[in-house]
Amino acid sequence: QDSSLPVGVFIWEVENGKDEDVDVSIMFSLQNGTGTKEDRSGGHWNEPFAFEKDCERVAGVLLHHCTHVNPFTLAISAREKAGTGVIHLTAFNPTASGREVWQDLLQDGRLDSPAGKSSLTEKGEVTAAAVCASCRVPARGHRTLELALAWDMPRVYFGSKEKLHLSRRYTRFFGSGGDAAPALSHHALTHYEEWERKIEAWQKPILENSQLPSWYKSALFNELYFVTDGGTIWVELPPDCHAEDLQGPAGAGLSHLLPVLREYGRFAYLEGQEYRMYTTYDVHFCASFALVMLWPKLQISLQYDIAVTVVNEDVQPRQYLMCGQTAQVKLKNVVPHDIGDPGDEPWQRVNAYLVHDTADWKDLNLKFVLQVYCDYYLTRDSVDLRDMWPVCQAVMESELKFDMDNDGLIKNGGFADQTYDAWVVNGASAYCGRLWLAAVCVMCKMAEVLGDAEIQQKYTDILSKGKEAFERMLWNGKYYNYDSSGSDTSSSIMSDQCAGQWFLGACGLDQGEFEVFPKSHVVSALKTIFEKNVMSFAGGTMGAVNGMRPDGVPDTSSVQSNEVWIGVVYALAATMIQEGLVEEGFRTVEGCDRTVWELLGMAFQTPEAYREKKVYRSLAYMRPLSIWSVQLALERRASQAPAPVQSPQVPIQP
Repeated sequence: QDSSLPVGVFIWEVENGKDEDVDVSIMFSLQNGTGTKEDRSGGHWNEPFAFEKDCERVAGVLLHHCTHVNPFTLAISAREKAGTGVIHLTAFNPTASGREVWQDLLQDGRLDSPAGKSSLTEKGEVTAAAVCASCRVPARGHRTLELALAWDMPRVYFGSKEKLHLSRRYTRFFGSGGDAAPALSHHALTHYEEWERKIEAWQKPILENSQLPSWYKSALFNELYFVTDGGTIWVELPPDCHAEDLQGPAGAGLSHLLPVLREYGRFAYLEGQEYRMYTTYDVHFCASFALVMLWPKLQISLQYDIAVTVVNEDVQPRQYLMCGQTAQVKLKNVVPHDIGDPGDEPWQRVNAYLVHDTADWKDLNLKFVLQVYCDYYLTRDSVDLRDMWPVCQAVMESELKFDMDNDGLIKNGGFADQTYDAWVVNGASAYCGRLWLAAVCVMCKMAEVLGDAEIQQKYTDILSKGKEAFERMLWNGKYYNYDSSGSDTSSSIMSDQCAGQWFLGACGLDQGEFEVFPKSHVVSALKTIFEKNVMSFAGGTMGAVNGMRPDGVPDTSSVQSNEVWIGVVYALAATMIQEGLVEEGFRTVEGCDRTVWELLGMAFQTPEAYREKKVYRSLAYMRPLSIWSVQLALERRASQAPAPVQSPQVPIQP
């Protein structure tokens, strides 16, 4: 419940260092609107409110933003208690100097607190409101002033305006009538102390672990900003929704689809604040660890939404930018790139991505299968695993067409047919080939869990052939070549070449009978990446460049091979830690973290990528949530070995 609330709480601790009492007033002012031209559309108004429940009272101002599409109410408020008074100013002009507001406050530390509603704004006019909390702080004493912001937009249209989504998640607990802002404010101000206790209990084991460096603790928790700040939408299903409304024309056959979505709602977040597609799946593959480790039912809900789209198709033609060719929007039994554009109608029309026809991408289907098993491994929910099993079989059967010579290994198609959508790859590849074999491995494991001997034998045979082909075609004695094309850059060292091993390690399938890749080869590849992509790039202070030539010069064959992808660096560090290269893993991720949070000053807007000098791309991006896979690797390692995890002894100086 409380994870869904549209609220913020601002706590002011006031200490009086003087030998006499001091009267203190703190004012919170806010414009009615969101800073867009609609703020001047006219018809908006404000009114004071008070809300009391269980002998607790809050008071403030409601700011009603009355647009034709997606109207909402903001509430600014403060908590009344013994010794604390709450006063307000219902409306003022925020485009002027604000002199009348300040003069009113400065005269006696109070606002006028007029009764009644404000008048409606005229077209072109903007309005604002203020609330003020006041108290007397005794000499050498301490007081706390508590203020809150809430916003209530229970019903939403996306850009197409075709379908009204009747209820955001919080309306399950506070109603969808558009009048919840006072109750939301009250709940926030009377529960925030409980939230703080729970947050502290959750973070304490990590924050008090002296073996973990402070920069890591900061990054781990602070990268979670994107879960809420990533254009996130969390809505309830309509009360009259039926299974057939969700399954699509093909009938997905997911028996638990309706119960899961009805209980936990539909959840989606953007690839990035600049790349406006919901739940871009090749990127969510990396970010998924944050959801499955912290809000596992949201990850399961998201997976059901993807599964539904797999078995359905969209035959509408579309021209793609990179090739200029026309193809249908969505093929059957293929995982979509995304679930839609917020400017259109997400969930209803998927694949907003226009650059490539992703039906020919080699990684999307595999990433679905890997996530299905990882979700099961971390949640132990066999009901959802059984529900997803036919979908996994369908997408893997679809993927088999990319193994043209039947050697057990898929081949890339000579264009950028995976998440590196500007980096051409041809033939067998370290990235997609390893993802494929990892997915084949988890198919074997899922078949074993579910007692499907026929499918288990089928994929065991494929895995046996594929492992031999992968090693023969790509292993060069030190690392795995980028691809098998024999081109000038096919021997490049890709920092993400162990992505499949990363997921297998996270799922406990990296040793024993399920060991897919020789441990000695994996460790050698990781050490080579550390030597070349990390330490030979920017003096080892900026993480791992995506592509590096064997002579220690970055691969400049594409815009993406010459970049550092923060989310990929986090995944690489997790893989290193899984394989026992703990110091190398911390050194790798520290350079990346310090670059973003200190050198570039991009706190709470971590980009997708940067280069060594002056260039960054796509601020506020989904993929860096993969840092939670580092924490998973550390926890797994700590549970297996008695010795504590050691952090690097020499800090990086950016």
